[in-house]
Amino acid sequence: MEFSPDPLFWVLCTLAVLITGVSKGGLGIAGGLSVPILALVISPVQAAAIMLPILIVMDWVGVWAYRRDWDRKNMAIMLPAGILGVGIGWITFKYLNENAIRIILGLIAVCFVLHAIFKPQAAPTKPAVIKGGFWSALSGLTSFIAHSGGPPLSVYMLPQRLPKAVHVGTTVIYFTAINLVKVIPYLALGLFDARNLTTALVLAPLGAVGILIGIQVQKKLPTLWFFRVSYAALALTGMKLLYDGVVRL
Repeated sequence: MEFSPDPLFWVLCTLAVLITGVSKGGLGIAGGLSVPILALVISPVQAAAIMLPILIVMDWVGVWAYRRDWDRKNMAIMLPAGILGVGIGWITFKYLNENAIRIILGLIAVCFVLHAIFKPQAAPTKPAVIKGGFWSALSGLTSFIAHSGGPPLSVYMLPQRLPKAVHVGTTVIYFTAINLVKVIPYLALGLFDARNLTTALVLAPLGAVGILIGIQVQKKLPTLWFFRVSYAALALTGMKLLYDGVVRL
């Protein structure tokens, strides 16, 4: 078994996993910060490989908690498109520029939040095949690259103003399927080495704790504040991705 000797690495890992767990259990957005946080001390590719097994552990805790709270009509649109996005990421893996993807994601997230602030929507939107397919495919692609599929999916999901448990449950079950699909290309690309897997094994219990905390937060948070916090988390995630992409490009 191999472990990093760097204390800063373990501090950042703990922070990234807890933030991701709380997000997946309560908001379903800020988990996209995990790879940018870990990329401060390791490569983004290694960070993504470490996080995927942890995400899968979290996913199944979330699936159990939200097994009755998810939108089937949205899932029928989102899941096939998301899997297509993962496939595109696999095929184009060698040609993708991670920093360019970060910049694009950051701009999408920040512009979406600014639009919501300055031009509030009069009525909730409905599930839509074209819109949902586009944003879900982009979500699958960016999730494959850096587990940052939350911002594109939020652009599609948040305007629907679903009940908060249904919103989180739909997001959790969608990413459970997407993360399981990602295992195949990650194995094929040789991203799961001994160090990455043993690190993930040690950190996985923290992820389960984080998602249980997030579930309790979601239950106690009033609906209005749930969406305010969701948009704020999306804005912060977008700014972080944009900053990292510009600095490292």
